[in-house]
Amino acid sequence: MEARMKLRIASWMGMFLLMVALSPAVSASRVKDLTQVEGARDNQLTGYGIVVGLAGDGDSQLSYTVQSVSNFLKRFGIVVDPGTIQGGNMAAVMVTADIGAFAKPGSRIDVTVSSIGDAKSINGGVLLQTPLVGADDVAYAVAQGPIAVGGFLEGTGGAGGATVQKNHPTVGRISGGAIVELEIGTEIVAQDMIRLILQHPDFTTAARISKAVNDVFPSSCHPIDSATVSVRVPPTFKGQETYFIAAMGSLEVTPDTKARVVINERTGTVVATSEVRISRVAISHGAITITIASNVDAVQPNPFSPGGETVVLPDTNVQVTEMQGGFEVLDDYPSIERLTNALNALGVTTREMMSIFQTLKQAGALQAELILQ
Repeated sequence: MEARMKLRIASWMGMFLLMVALSPAVSASRVKDLTQVEGARDNQLTGYGIVVGLAGDGDSQLSYTVQSVSNFLKRFGIVVDPGTIQGGNMAAVMVTADIGAFAKPGSRIDVTVSSIGDAKSINGGVLLQTPLVGADDVAYAVAQGPIAVGGFLEGTGGAGGATVQKNHPTVGRISGGAIVELEIGTEIVAQDMIRLILQHPDFTTAARISKAVNDVFPSSCHPIDSATVSVRVPPTFKGQETYFIAAMGSLEVTPDTKARVVINERTGTVVATSEVRISRVAISHGAITITIASNVDAVQPNPFSPGGETVVLPDTNVQVTEMQGGFEVLDDYPSIERLTNALNALGVTTREMMSIFQTLKQAGALQAELILQ
């Protein structure tokens, strides 16, 4: 029976690999890149710890920092009055990490260390053993080790108070700095059903994923909503769900993209999808630039003039520059290329282009979702 099941799985895999080899890969993505299996999720861990060895760049005489060090030393039988502990060589930090699904005890995860006091830098410091707990207050990992900081702070206290800083020297990372102590229970198959969660919910994409899975594994998949696709494990793969998820995740699907324009006003970035449509509209662009320059002129009396004195007089010049406006008529066009070409022809800047997109949306001529960031 077991040999027959393995033979069936091998035949399914052979058929699947043949279909993948013959299917076109133009603008298609794998199901595993578009979705994630429900239950196979990360969890966040947090811990409070102490970083030592900071050579004067640590916290000043903060009460919670010295109290933490005093409590830590008690674990080794050393009783120290917190008032006698000098600051500057240690820092209180928060340690955060994401523990992935199926992380086994003994495996390692990366951690991020962030100062919560007034430390100038944690560069070169060592994190003391810190338990990392989840939302249920259970410790799932323990972190410790030297910190790598992608920045520096130099020159403090130098001549003239000159300081050079790059990036954030109070935030560091320990690669593989935490050891998993307890596995988080994960269930991905319930009553022979697997649920796929779309990274970007869309009804069309969910329907296409369902069709792609049914083409290989007939009558096993159906979309529940725009974000969820339910898949029944075929009888051939009972007890072999890992093979089934691997085969299903490698299927290729062309995702659908919404008509969307995203504007980031902080950076002046405009991104639009190819599905954006522009109704017939006329656009006029013109700009007025006003320049005000204030100068100071010195007026001196003629040479040898009796009683003359030098007078300082302000001189203000105002200049107005008006660009010539022009209309550009846009016909219905199946892409956004017509609009961008027209705006480039009018000579608009990126910031002006953002205002034009917002005005087009208000006029009802932009058939797309407009997102402002």
